[in-house]
Amino acid sequence: MEFTTREDIEAPIEYVFEQVTDFASFERSIMRRGGDVERVSGGDVAVAGTKWQVKFLLRGAERVVNAEVVAVDAPNAITINVTSKSADATLQVDLVALSPARTRLNVNATAAAKSIPAKLLFQSVKFARAKNKNKFNALVASFADDVETRYRS
Repeated sequence: MEFTTREDIEAPIEYVFEQVTDFASFERSIMRRGGDVERVSGGDVAVAGTKWQVKFLLRGAERVVNAEVVAVDAPNAITINVTSKSADATLQVDLVALSPARTRLNVNATAAAKSIPAKLLFQSVKFARAKNKNKFNALVASFADDVETRYRS
């Protein structure tokens, strides 16, 4: 299963990369939504090998996933692998400088099931593919709008 989207942001590529790699902000966001985040290794700077363990409720059951930054090409790209006992996913974020003050954000999320229950979950996601793609696009668009707003202020 794969979702891809892109957004153009009115901000320099270096600033957008800082926002994409603001791990502390993403950790706080997960905790506000009821998840538990523990940074296993790494610091606030985006480097390969930074790892997290995230616990959250999904469909009434506690899920545990491990996330790891596997590649960083500052300020152009970052790749994060997410693993759990039932599924694996990769999040690839690419940034392209369109001009000194404009950046294109390309986001690609790919997931694969490793167990029968995960395959059933993914099947239900595929049945509602258009709805889920719209949610994914809206999430990335909201992030892009937030980055633009923070840059302007």
